[in-house]
Amino acid sequence: MIKTLTLSLIALMSGAVFAQTTESESFVYDGETRAYRLYIPAAYDGTEPLPLVFNLHGYGSNNVQQEAYGDFRPIADTANFIICHPQGLPDDFGTNHWNCFGTSSVDDVGFISALIDTIYANYNIYGNQIYSTGMSNGGFMSYKLACRLSGRIAAVASVTGSITPIEYDDCITNHPMPAMQIHGTEDPTVPYEGSFLFMPVEDVVDHWVTFNECDTDPVVTEVPDIDETDGCTATHYVYENGLLGSTVEFYKINGGEHTWPGSEFVTSITNNDFNASVEIWRFFRQYTLNELTSYIAESTEVAELFSVYPNPIVSETVNVRFNVAGIKNVVVCNALGQSVYETSTSATQLEIDHLTNAGLYFISVSVGSEVQTLKLIRN
Repeated sequence: MIKTLTLSLIALMSGAVFAQTTESESFVYDGETRAYRLYIPAAYDGTEPLPLVFNLHGYGSNNVQQEAYGDFRPIADTANFIICHPQGLPDDFGTNHWNCFGTSSVDDVGFISALIDTIYANYNIYGNQIYSTGMSNGGFMSYKLACRLSGRIAAVASVTGSITPIEYDDCITNHPMPAMQIHGTEDPTVPYEGSFLFMPVEDVVDHWVTFNECDTDPVVTEVPDIDETDGCTATHYVYENGLLGSTVEFYKINGGEHTWPGSEFVTSITNNDFNASVEIWRFFRQYTLNELTSYIAESTEVAELFSVYPNPIVSETVNVRFNVAGIKNVVVCNALGQSVYETSTSATQLEIDHLTNAGLYFISVSVGSEVQTLKLIRN
């Protein structure tokens, strides 16, 4: 837990320095007003789609504090990606949270999916490069998104978070999920050895190594001890050669506590030998969703087989223009990658009245062994 005085200072500094490039927005989801902050890099002009990184705050914290504490803004300014800092709602105990432990009825997975749609409608983001990371409870939530929203999330990273037994046993990720874990061995809040509420950190790492079918023997590197006064060191484990190029990385902070390595705001024992934000972005940028799935693609070549219009959909039908003969199958998937409509047809108009929920879908067609996919937005 971060000290209140320190967090107040973070909030003050954040608003003073970065207000000109940060937008505070909200919308109503599931009867609740949900707030979020967007950091837009100076280079953004709307002509090119940019990656989107979710940076989720910890339990009892808020999005302004996380924006500054686990700061990606200087990186976004040079690497050119958009950062979203959503705000969690109070749980049944009145504390800001992400609903990973059943302490409320808040649908945070649905909120994040709707938030992606909202950002999509207003900014040019690249749907193949959407990532989630977070501190503590935000790390738990990132893993929950990996399991419950894998049709939209390409890779995840957790700093001082873990995974619940439910997600550990019942993860429905539908593609190899590159994952990074950063955790201190002396963390007093989310203990390294786990508890009845969450899995031990090394079990979390093993879960993703097994799921992605990575090499079980990692490449191990001792991070240079640049700051000998920070009270801890770091060891870097890289599990390579997973399915479709996926990897798992683990930064073990030897003697580290419940903190974000490299943060300017030092609380308790914080590792200063590397910057967690820099390493997370370095990890994320390797992966795109279309390379990790068999049904999602967003290259400029997807229109070779077919096109759809109008898009966004404004009626109960969608027109499909096939550019080749021999179309065998048409499949519509929701944002979770689940098939919601499938037909074998060469018809040029499809009835989509059964797609009752607004949001993002993917429509795929196949000819022989070739499959191509387009985004389909239901208004």
